[in-house]
Amino acid sequence: MSNLIISGASGIPLSIFNSDTFAAWRDQQTPRIQNWLSNTQFKSKGASLIPGPEGELEQVIFVSDSDDSYWLCGDLVNQLPAGQYQLNGDEQLIRTAAFSWGLGAYQFDRYKKSDKALPVLVVPTQAQADEANKFIRSVSLVRDLVNTPAADMMPQHLGDIMIAMSQEFGASVTQIVGDELLEQNYPTIHMVGRASENLPRLIDLTWGDESAPKLTLVGKGVCFDSGGLDLKPGSGMRLMKKDMGGAAHVIGLAQLIMAHKLPVRLRVLVPAVENAVSANAFRPGDVITTRKGITVEIDNTDAEGRLVLCDALAEANNDKPELVIDFATLTGAMRIALGTELPGFFSNDDEVAAGFTASGLKVGDPVWRMPLHKPYMALTGSDIADIANCATTPFGGAITAALYLEEFVDKDISWSHFDVMAYNVRKLPGRPIGGEAFGIRAVFDYLQNRFKA
Repeated sequence: MSNLIISGASGIPLSIFNSDTFAAWRDQQTPRIQNWLSNTQFKSKGASLIPGPEGELEQVIFVSDSDDSYWLCGDLVNQLPAGQYQLNGDEQLIRTAAFSWGLGAYQFDRYKKSDKALPVLVVPTQAQADEANKFIRSVSLVRDLVNTPAADMMPQHLGDIMIAMSQEFGASVTQIVGDELLEQNYPTIHMVGRASENLPRLIDLTWGDESAPKLTLVGKGVCFDSGGLDLKPGSGMRLMKKDMGGAAHVIGLAQLIMAHKLPVRLRVLVPAVENAVSANAFRPGDVITTRKGITVEIDNTDAEGRLVLCDALAEANNDKPELVIDFATLTGAMRIALGTELPGFFSNDDEVAAGFTASGLKVGDPVWRMPLHKPYMALTGSDIADIANCATTPFGGAITAALYLEEFVDKDISWSHFDVMAYNVRKLPGRPIGGEAFGIRAVFDYLQNRFKA
């Protein structure tokens, strides 16, 4: 999607108001404009396209209940004819309007093309345009990755995307593929992905000054989840192209970090697999010795995300990073607890958790901390292994999954785990049905404040 946010000083004037500021503005207008608003029965909400004396579009006004919402212009961009619209306002208004304008115009057009011309928003400075476009690009990337069908978004495709991103930003990428995973001791990633003709892999990106504070992101890259031998029903499998949503989130977050040149030593680990069914698929009742040396009994092959993540988290320990943050489309239990639009997260670090929460509220990307309730760890016990990959009860399923992952993180490392939907199931302003980024702007704002250039 080409940039729909540019800088300059020309375009059809666009003014954005809340109900109070609109009333004051209206009372100061000429009789012609007041008559137009009255005769068109403008209800002091939404957009009004005001013509000039010759019938040309003279200006646009837009009235919203809240003029500081990050989704302020999510619908407006699709209501206006093509052209350039000049927006003026304070820094916050420009930030929110530009962000929502760009994402409101988002279309996943890989397979279904559209020739609709979209309007362009003109903001006062190039810095404002650049900042908006960085965030629009990052969120659009997450959406594109999640929306792409599994046939075109398998482990090798994720590898290609991360290689392309590394070339743009001067990062480096290595991949451990297929049986190399066994040779280099990533047994659970191999186990989950071995039944697919699309070879499993661990994709490893590094960027930044080696002496900078270390930040490691880990993303669940299950490119399609059939459920394995514990096969999902058709309805449960329908959207499983989105099960690599965690990988999409860390790729989008990494792009933001590199585009802003945050002074960190970034590492991104994506265990990428397809959980398929074949003669060599892993089975319920199998026991695997993980990279960390913890033995795991397979209770359910459909609880595969935590299996691929546990080896990647064990690897993340090696660098002793300041922060490890993972994203995953991990449990339906989190969706039951918080719904599809509010991502829950767990953290072993109270200060970091408070920072994520505060940043989420600040940038209109709310996240909700959930408890790592230690007594529930007993629910993942096994008679023949150190731990089972699934609890004995579905209750508290998001918590038991997080507790499982915590077992593979060294105790002295600050670790946070985001359990996200990665998908909009209803249309909202700026948010079409389909792939979505949840929590990455909250996390980025926290990181930007913590690691200042």
